[in-house]
Amino acid sequence: MLSPETYQQYLSILKEELVPAMGCTEPISLAYAAALARETLGLMPQRVTLCVSPNIIKNVKSVIVPHTGSLRGIEAAAAAGIVAGDASRKLEVLSSVTSEQIRDIAAYLAQTPISVTPSDSGFIFDIQVRMETEGHSAFVRIAGNHTHVVRIERDQEVLLSKPYAPEEAPQHTDHKGLNVEDIVQFADSVQIADIAPILDRQIRCNKAIAEEGLRGDWGASIGRVLLHAYGRDVHNLAKAMAAAGSDARMSGCELPVVINSGSGNQGLTASLPVIVYAEHLGATAEQLYRALVVSNLITIHLKTGIGCLSAYCGATSAGCGAGAGITYLYGGKAREIAHTIVNAVAINSGMICDGAKASCAAKIASAVEAGLLGMQMQMQGTQFYGGDGIIVKGVENTIENIGRLARVGMAETDKEIIQMMVGGC
Repeated sequence: MLSPETYQQYLSILKEELVPAMGCTEPISLAYAAALARETLGLMPQRVTLCVSPNIIKNVKSVIVPHTGSLRGIEAAAAAGIVAGDASRKLEVLSSVTSEQIRDIAAYLAQTPISVTPSDSGFIFDIQVRMETEGHSAFVRIAGNHTHVVRIERDQEVLLSKPYAPEEAPQHTDHKGLNVEDIVQFADSVQIADIAPILDRQIRCNKAIAEEGLRGDWGASIGRVLLHAYGRDVHNLAKAMAAAGSDARMSGCELPVVINSGSGNQGLTASLPVIVYAEHLGATAEQLYRALVVSNLITIHLKTGIGCLSAYCGATSAGCGAGAGITYLYGGKAREIAHTIVNAVAINSGMICDGAKASCAAKIASAVEAGLLGMQMQMQGTQFYGGDGIIVKGVENTIENIGRLARVGMAETDKEIIQMMVGGC
């Protein structure tokens, strides 16, 4: 029996994690920090200095920033936040940019010195924005996750200061209590009225950008390639829809995405395959809601041990979540869902994250495939066992191993990837 405390904890996690964002979340976080610094300064800055962690550089350098006229990179994200950002909207900071402001962003970027240096703080997620003009200055720092503001200054006066250490979780609600057994119990028992507003927005937003990804000429058109090559059976459509959402999102589409664990790509991967399968099976709205609860919380559970940014592709976790949610749609409970997770983890763990860009859509397709294969394995009575590679007995022990692999084992891999990507810049 799920305790009332656990019920409220899991509900709070969903409310905190499943929020809308426009554009790739790392450049949008940078735009948010820049907009907040500009608001604090109260004037248009004449000089801007950005100090960001290497993982931010990795995830921002290649992606198009929405509402900028297809501009890419760190300087463009900062300029957009300064010129046209609404800091009160946080991860939708660029949602109300006008066509005139798009021209202003390009002009400001061309005429204003914006320097970028790597942070040596040791924080995986670190954005520091300093700006100066007419004898005044402002400083904003975000650390730990995309909206966690830890310091604000104006003219050396400290307006906000929050102590932060890398090992601290910046989330309001502790995620460490998540486990597969309780997640399934929560999905079984949650009051639909408690989750419908959160999940209706996820369904609406993520379906809309996936459909746009299939209609338009976005990125490498992975979603359209999948449909053209392999048809519209439910298995392939589940992969194609998730990939198409990323096609559009990575290429600057101005539609919002409901994210998961700080990532739009993870939000797309955790939701769209479950939605596709629910439609195929003729599931009720309630069945879809409960399956999405499983998918989203399993994704968050896996990501908690991995951390916000790493060399481990986050879509892999979301693909496991999607496989778990679809298993739930087919009537699976904790035992079957645990087997699906372990199977999917065994298949696809180790796929690297080399920043946000068009190829993320193809990685999403691979992650969904692993989740679906993991589901089919358990449905047909076959599975991977403890001792098969990094798999150990017990799903929670295997999830713990994945966190250690990503956070500790792949730390040097992450540094090497960043060096390959930006070392020559």
